[in-house]
Amino acid sequence: MLRHLCLLLSLLFFPFIASASTFVMGQHLPLAVIIDDGVIHYSGGEFSYQPWNSATLTGKVRVVLHMAGRLSAKEENASLTEKLQAANLPRERFQTTLIVNTQDAIPGSALFVRASLKSSKKQSPWSQFIIDNSGEARRTWQLKEGGSAVVVLDKSGNIRFYKEGALTSLEVNQVISLLSTLLS
Repeated sequence: MLRHLCLLLSLLFFPFIASASTFVMGQHLPLAVIIDDGVIHYSGGEFSYQPWNSATLTGKVRVVLHMAGRLSAKEENASLTEKLQAANLPRERFQTTLIVNTQDAIPGSALFVRASLKSSKKQSPWSQFIIDNSGEARRTWQLKEGGSAVVVLDKSGNIRFYKEGALTSLEVNQVISLLSTLLS
């Protein structure tokens, strides 16, 4: 009987344990290294790519958005993206870092995702766009497939806020307020 109860409890709680991210408030992100593509650079009308790792996320207050290469993941936190654009935060002290897992895209759509990221880089050259073809960041950070995550880092690279999935309007306002505090 006890054995069956333990099995039942493990089946009930395993999904929560298995999907728990590795983010710890007040600490740095676990090291994620993206070698295949990486950071998109745009200069002189040409795009180039450079390997990236999460240890470089210091020196500025940042919002790190990690998402699957799917429209549904992009839409999960579109309200945050819109508020960030409207907030007009100081670029010398703030940066948005968008990591897109193109391995977790609808089959055949990765090319369109890449084109969208290039277009976004042209429009927002001060933002950081990272293509993760192998899903390395998602695996390292133990994030759910198909979704998105939001992480706020202070200028030392310490986690001050994180959430997987869509932020509520209250949480969006909480992030904007936190950014104002961290930038003042």
